[in-house]
Amino acid sequence: MQNAFRARLIDALPFWLSLGMVPLALLAMRWGGWWFLLMPVYAWYLTTMLDSILGLNDENPDTETPETQLFWYRAITIIWFPVQAAMIFGGIWFASRSGLSGWERIGLFFGIGVASGTIGIVYAHELLHQKNPVERWLGDLLLASTLYSHFRSEHMLVHHSWVATPRDAVSARYNEGFFRFFLRVLKECPKSAWQAETRRLARAKRSKFDLRNPFWRYAGLQLVMLALALLLGGWQGLLLFVWQAFVAVWQLELTNYVEHYGLTRRHLGNGRYEHVLPRHSWNSSHKATNWLLINLQRHSDHHYKPDRRFPLLQTYSKEEAPQLPMGYPAMTFMAMVPPLWRRRMNPRVRAWRRQFYPDIEDWSAYNRGTLPLPRAAA
Repeated sequence: MQNAFRARLIDALPFWLSLGMVPLALLAMRWGGWWFLLMPVYAWYLTTMLDSILGLNDENPDTETPETQLFWYRAITIIWFPVQAAMIFGGIWFASRSGLSGWERIGLFFGIGVASGTIGIVYAHELLHQKNPVERWLGDLLLASTLYSHFRSEHMLVHHSWVATPRDAVSARYNEGFFRFFLRVLKECPKSAWQAETRRLARAKRSKFDLRNPFWRYAGLQLVMLALALLLGGWQGLLLFVWQAFVAVWQLELTNYVEHYGLTRRHLGNGRYEHVLPRHSWNSSHKATNWLLINLQRHSDHHYKPDRRFPLLQTYSKEEAPQLPMGYPAMTFMAMVPPLWRRRMNPRVRAWRRQFYPDIEDWSAYNRGTLPLPRAAA
């Protein structure tokens, strides 16, 4: 029995790579200068290098594994909010009392924002999909620490329902550059999240201002975070908090951009679309980056089975789902250079169309996003 317990702990340990960000943040606080670069180097480049050495993980776990055997996997997501809060607010307290220069403080909170976005929002995403109320609250707290609480409503009520259709703002269109995508998402997603919640309340014959509307909770949690930053670091602390939140959101939306770029569900006519399938998300089995991102790159299975916990997510072959050439960190770096991105990814999208939808000859309406909205959302 003891050996089985130890084996499960050992198996889960690679997914605890995120804790490596903590000593790097402490080094950046202590030494200043360019030490903050260690955080993005660790999250983006070291894991990408490890991918090239370790390769792909094509093994699929048993989806019937009982939740009791997933404790050490779940534990890292559960402890991350206090860890992240300590980095953010401890960093604000330290920066406001240290001899760090202005640019050193900006660099430090850039690195902390990378942790909040690359790790924190990914963990929030996992927690929000669970039925356990404690986990859902931890997810809300993580999102509030990046001032992006509406992501919960937008992701759960809009994205998962309408992914790869014109209704979903975060399904990047073919040939759409990241910067245009980013501005569009920042504008449209809060509005679509609010509309989704008001429709949900209306079905229950309640006002959009009813206290059951989670936007009250979102506003309250975010105000608490802003007040704490102001209390610990004054106006400078508040600005540093907002800066790390922006960096985190930028990281999230880069990931969203990569996950569904150019992929569309077949329009069946009259505002109806085919059911979501593994082919409607880019899949990546790269080992090290999946450790850091708790299998988020097995995104094809996440959309196919949204309630499946991250240790049990399945990977797919190229016959079932489109494959990314590299893990998310490398792909998001490429997305920041739109000509490079299009040169690498547009041929893959066209190959995907030929593979899965050889009968569709005219893709112009799909490319422009001008197909009818899904009927339930029109």
